Amino acid sequence: MKKLLLPAFLLVGSSLALSSLQAADTPPLKVLLITGGCCHDYTKQKDILKAGLEERANIVVTQIHVETTKGFETKPALPIYGNPDYAKGYDVVVHDECAAGIADQAVIEGVLKPHRDGIPGVNLHCAMHSYRIGNPNEATTELGTPHSLWFEYLGLQSSGHGSQDPIAISYIDKESPITKGLSDWTTGKEELYNNIKIFETAHPLAHGKQTGHVKKKNADGTETVEEKTNEFVDVWTNLYNGKTRVFSTTTGHNNDTVAEGKYLDLVTNGLLWACDKLDADGHPKAGYGPHGK
Repeated sequence: MKKLLLPAFLLVGSSLALSSLQAADTPPLKVLLITGGCCHDYTKQKDILKAGLEERANIVVTQIHVETTKGFETKPALPIYGNPDYAKGYDVVVHDECAAGIADQAVIEGVLKPHRDGIPGVNLHCAMHSYRIGNPNEATTELGTPHSLWFEYLGLQSSGHGSQDPIAISYIDKESPITKGLSDWTTGKEELYNNIKIFETAHPLAHGKQTGHVKKKNADGTETVEEKTNEFVDVWTNLYNGKTRVFSTTTGHNNDTVAEGKYLDLVTNGLLWACDKLDADGHPKAGYGPHGK
């Protein structure tokens, strides 16, 4: 009995067609976006992020958001508090809340539980200044202590920022799948967060350099304004609890920054990397690109 041999181009075509069909059938990643709290326009930013991320990857963003009524609310009444199963059914959690006043250890342990269990995390801007126990200006010296809980998850400890001025963001690891294809850029007015400690589990991807303005009081009671340049790690990854992928950037205070295409490209790549859906060349894996490509 003779075997039927198909031309090579038919075999290749069939393989590509099958791959395309499989990609088209790929279910979207389920993303939980958490926003609310002090000092930011989360009412608009949550929708900017949702639209920008869903446009760039095969994901569906569900929002948990609380409005800020006092303008400087460091203890947002997010419904995730006291509910350690808040991320059940999701593929990744994006923390974009500003909850610097939440310092209850049990509450913070509950926020961390999904990530300890392996659900990836993405952290934007003020998430780095949330859930702090003790003095954030004092570097953590011992793992597993209340003071280090949130910082261990992030992989970096930050305590504050200077004035709002443009930040020059330069990628220092251009071989990372997250940064491949991305170019250095400069923000509009932004906040550059300091680095108190960088943990061994963290891997820096970009530096932010900012020349800001600092007010100085003189002996005669007058004030002068001086320029000061700072440079800190601004984008990084972390391996939390030995297994969980975490991506973070401290950039993202103002709406113009959050809506910037280069910022949304970076966050999208970081999210896909955290979910292991980014290939080595920095492209979404089959089925996880825009519209499931």
